[in-house]
Amino acid sequence: MTGIVAQNVGRPSGLIKAVSVGGAWTLISTFTSDGSDADATFDSGIDSTYPIYLFKFINMHPETDEVNFQVNFRDGSTAYDATKQTNYFHASLGEDNNNDILSYLGTYDQVQSTSAQTLSQGISNDADHGSSGKLWLFNPSSTVFVKHFIARINGTRHSDIFTDVFVGGYCNVTAAIDGVQFKMSSGEIQGGKIKMYGLKDSA
Repeated sequence: MTGIVAQNVGRPSGLIKAVSVGGAWTLISTFTSDGSDADATFDSGIDSTYPIYLFKFINMHPETDEVNFQVNFRDGSTAYDATKQTNYFHASLGEDNNNDILSYLGTYDQVQSTSAQTLSQGISNDADHGSSGKLWLFNPSSTVFVKHFIARINGTRHSDIFTDVFVGGYCNVTAAIDGVQFKMSSGEIQGGKIKMYGLKDSA
């Protein structure tokens, strides 16, 4: 609040703006489903330009009912199979006010695994259902540290159950992460949009 107050002392017309601090998100690329996509792959633009990358998912809709929306990472080869250590938990509530659960789901953890990480499980393919949220990837170009990522996604499952999912972990590699791929565990991505942003440190 200090910056807001300092900039508005003596201004009778009301609040103007806060002091600008930090960097700014830059839109790098956008994936828009054409209705029959095997995956959504970001294989360029992930480099040392930005220390933080943000992926926004908007209404990801599956072709197949009750499938998982997943992510995997490329660490310099052609395959999306970076070794990962992760955990997964969610809150849920049904439209009938049942299934009100907060739970840790170890089934979706990756323990030094190259398999895809689930971000939202059991998504319904009802016409008005899907998943939306965000994933942050930190310092992917580092060749010293492991590559941390966190995700927060909500979605509508089969049987009209809403879930709010939290995923965290890291790619346990020192090679740079230069690609990120999203897909459904079965079938195609039938709808949705993913935007990739970079945040540059202004310091």
